[in-house]
Amino acid sequence: MGKNRLEAFSDGVLAIIITIMVLELKVPHGEQLDVLLPLVPAFLSYVLSFVYIGIYWNNHHHMLHAATTVSGPILWANLHLLFWLSLFPFVTGWMGENHFAAVPSALYGLVLLMAAIAYWMLEQAIIASEGPGSVLKRAVGRDWKGKLSPVLYGTAIAATFWAPWIAQAIYVFVAILWLVPDRRIERALRRGEP
Repeated sequence: MGKNRLEAFSDGVLAIIITIMVLELKVPHGEQLDVLLPLVPAFLSYVLSFVYIGIYWNNHHHMLHAATTVSGPILWANLHLLFWLSLFPFVTGWMGENHFAAVPSALYGLVLLMAAIAYWMLEQAIIASEGPGSVLKRAVGRDWKGKLSPVLYGTAIAATFWAPWIAQAIYVFVAILWLVPDRRIERALRRGEP
């Protein structure tokens, strides 16, 4: 089975997720700048989630580019990832509306953790389908960022209950960690590895 429909469907879902998130930002009544101040937490949580969705979209694109075919397990693993990403608008809005309170921030972290696990499962499904000599397997190597991120998310979830600002700092740190371009797959494809 070709991968074009999977890519198109995933791109559409991610576009809808971003659209829903931005629609959750309510327009304030009033024309002075001070009416925007209560919206700052919601806007900051939106920016963080927008960056995360962008990271997932970018990495998903590269990962699927390295795949040659799509199997049933890959389709289900992709749906699993999209499920967790589709929860971003809810947890983003709840965290922002409640000014980064402990429980909404912990749930936000749980969704980040589950999305990271789902992404890893999709990666493993592609590698299993393509074989141990696949471009993706060679490109990801030890994948230290993929292993470190869930640990940091778990730490942030625990931190929300005793130091919420540390949890937020960890969420931002992981996003920055992934914003640094990772060109392993691009390099592997350029080398023409099988």
